[in-house]
Amino acid sequence: SDLIVDLLKAFEIEYTALNPGSSFRGIHDSIVNYGGNKMPETILCCHEEIAVSMAFGYARVKGKPMVAIVHNIVGLQHATMGIYNAWTSRTPVIVIGGTGPSDTSKRRPGIDWVHTALVQGEQVRDYVKWDDQPASIESISESFIRAYRLATLEPKAPVYLCYDVALQEQKMNQAMPIPDLAAYPPSLPLQAPEEGFEKTMEALFESRRPVIIADTAGRTEEAFTALTELAELFSIPVLDQGGRLNFPTLHPFNLSGLRKEALSQADLILAVDVPEIAGALAGAPSKAKIIHIHLNELLVRSWSHDYDKLAKVNLSILAESRLFLPELLRRLRKEKRTLAKIRQTIAERAIEIKKLRSKHQESIRQETQKKWDERPISSVRLAAEAAEVLKKEDWVLTQSSPTFKERHFLDCRRFNQFLGRRRYGGVGVGLPSSVGAALALKGSGKLCVGFQADGDFLFGPSALWTAAHYEIPLLMIVFNNRSYYNDEEHQRVVAIQRNRPVENRTIGIRLEDPNVNFARLAEAYEVRGFGPVTEPGELSPTLREAVRYVKQKGQPAVLDVVTQNR
Repeated sequence: SDLIVDLLKAFEIEYTALNPGSSFRGIHDSIVNYGGNKMPETILCCHEEIAVSMAFGYARVKGKPMVAIVHNIVGLQHATMGIYNAWTSRTPVIVIGGTGPSDTSKRRPGIDWVHTALVQGEQVRDYVKWDDQPASIESISESFIRAYRLATLEPKAPVYLCYDVALQEQKMNQAMPIPDLAAYPPSLPLQAPEEGFEKTMEALFESRRPVIIADTAGRTEEAFTALTELAELFSIPVLDQGGRLNFPTLHPFNLSGLRKEALSQADLILAVDVPEIAGALAGAPSKAKIIHIHLNELLVRSWSHDYDKLAKVNLSILAESRLFLPELLRRLRKEKRTLAKIRQTIAERAIEIKKLRSKHQESIRQETQKKWDERPISSVRLAAEAAEVLKKEDWVLTQSSPTFKERHFLDCRRFNQFLGRRRYGGVGVGLPSSVGAALALKGSGKLCVGFQADGDFLFGPSALWTAAHYEIPLLMIVFNNRSYYNDEEHQRVVAIQRNRPVENRTIGIRLEDPNVNFARLAEAYEVRGFGPVTEPGELSPTLREAVRYVKQKGQPAVLDVVTQNR
């Protein structure tokens, strides 16, 4: 297990999130007593799903893995939802597990038998990029190097490594140096062939009404910057799907709230890193030319159908957007004569886009004005007040609200200023992933803020203990509509279809009687709680007080805001 710690240090793993277990007691001891509990440092969590979700949030900030350690079969079972969230969001996490002795003669009665599998990786193999269980000390280094390379190679994804407890505790007769990592460099990123550039450039020059759809391109700064510059060069409206921050939220070409209007007359759609491409193209004219830059087909499993419906496109380009977009931009800028010929078209397009956005902004303004004093507090007032309080702060949005209304108010303009919405995984990841993101940004001076759905919060509130214990500054604003409201909508639809009472849609869904006091729940973990805020006029001063507390104390806080359903 000392060798495993040497490898963690060699790859500069900062943290290992864990819930303690006997099957990795050797690794735990080595991290603390051999490695000095530094690089990596142990982060104690109260549940394995929280540990993996923290690593998920960390990786979305850093772009590289954090390690989560889980206890054999039972810990891995708890961790599976966190692993699946990382899988569907294509996020690199290294999950390490222990297992009882494979040699049955060395097992303790009962516990080692119940907690040992053949082989343990079977449990998560359908939603990790790779798993391995090294059989000897000599094989540990190669296994870990391969795991790290695969986790961080685009498309990124979680990996799982399992270490037999007997192997962990085996005494090494001689020192085993870490291989020269320079001899195992990461593979060069995938770039498009010449044909991809030629056809994309031709389509852009010919198009009268192009549209860009982006989802996870913003995971790299190169793609985020190039996409913005491309939109500005050609005056192209952008529909940001929100898997990451792909485009500045308040940019005049951001038409994310006007999907129907933007797509209805499009003659060219440039989709960049869009996992659900078929759904994203719904409503587009049948004659529109579709070009998709992506890596989707490089990571497909038969078990989970997270690859969406097969979409009709004119050109599918397998390439990393962080390479393709800057190079496309460079080539386009060289075509000065062609750009000059369409300058008038580009200028007219810019005017049309800005008119559409102004119209949309006016509708948001009217909605905000109408709902400003409503009780419970409206989602637009919560978003507007938060934007006003944060406008002079250096902030990062770790988690969006269920309505995502804040994108119309918060000025997200810098790379990774919003970490993105998770992609159709499970409930319960919001709080622990935000804690992981805030851990990654600890000491950076950035104020981490997350909008937290109430039902999602209740899946793992003990993540607050970890945030408090390690003094991780984070403000979680609870969107407390006292309901798993999405399912109220589903029950309403079914009731109407079946001609049954719509008013029964809340049964088995509302979080009322008793109402959860999230501020008081936070204080149980010695995290400062604010609220519940029920009066609209109390929202701004309470927000300011909560922000001031997190900044001055360097501690986490929870602000409970009782809101409307949407």
